[in-house]
Amino acid sequence: MRIARTATIAVTFLLALASTATAQDKPAPAAPPSAPAKAPAVAAMEYCVFRTSMGDIVMELDRAKAPITVENFVGYIKDGFYDGTVFHRIVPNFVIQGGGFDTTGTQKPNKAPISNEWQNGLKNLRGTLSMARTANPNSATSQFFISLKDNDMLDQPISGGAGYAVYGKVIAGMDIVDQIATVKRTIKKGMKDWPVEDIVVTKAEMLTKAEADKLAAPKSKPSAPSAPAAPSAPAAPTAPAAPVEKAPAQKPTSPAAPSL
Repeated sequence: MRIARTATIAVTFLLALASTATAQDKPAPAAPPSAPAKAPAVAAMEYCVFRTSMGDIVMELDRAKAPITVENFVGYIKDGFYDGTVFHRIVPNFVIQGGGFDTTGTQKPNKAPISNEWQNGLKNLRGTLSMARTANPNSATSQFFISLKDNDMLDQPISGGAGYAVYGKVIAGMDIVDQIATVKRTIKKGMKDWPVEDIVVTKAEMLTKAEADKLAAPKSKPSAPSAPAAPSAPAAPTAPAAPVEKAPAQKPTSPAAPSL
């Protein structure tokens, strides 16, 4: 009887021990998978400045609406490609064009052409930045133009079944663009509308938004001149010196008649 009771207690203990071991051996529930790391957000707008022999032109680039074109343009800037190039085509009341030739009229070697993003919702308005190309819609490389007026016809599929892709705009220096549009032009290496005096891009570089905002900020007006200081009280007059006897003045002669 005692043996049976002892056996029952032992079995109960062993079953409890086995149950405890089983509970400890169960793997802990797996942690929920962490969310994949997000790629750093790409700025919708980027900024650059073209420092030219006539002044600085600051541009805002719309990467959100023209990602292929902006990536291409920024790549050329970062490579230093535009440094030393000229605005080689000036058409008053239409566009100024640059980004392809040096001062000798030699065309610089380009990267591969890009796809035409002309249907991105941006229009060829005054001050906008667009890609130049041939009749082939997907032939743009490095050359660009700035519109001097609203060029609605460039938004239409007039050349090769497509319009011209806008990817940015001038936010400071449009007065420089307008000055460039007034220069005298000639023919160079068979190309019309080439400025007589080269308009050189001395440096093209990317800017932060803060740097672009600073360059685009209106120049402060000179402060108004301060009111003149009140005159100081006149000094008390000193006693006149004793008169000195002078020789009698001679009788003046009549002035000579003026010559005709």
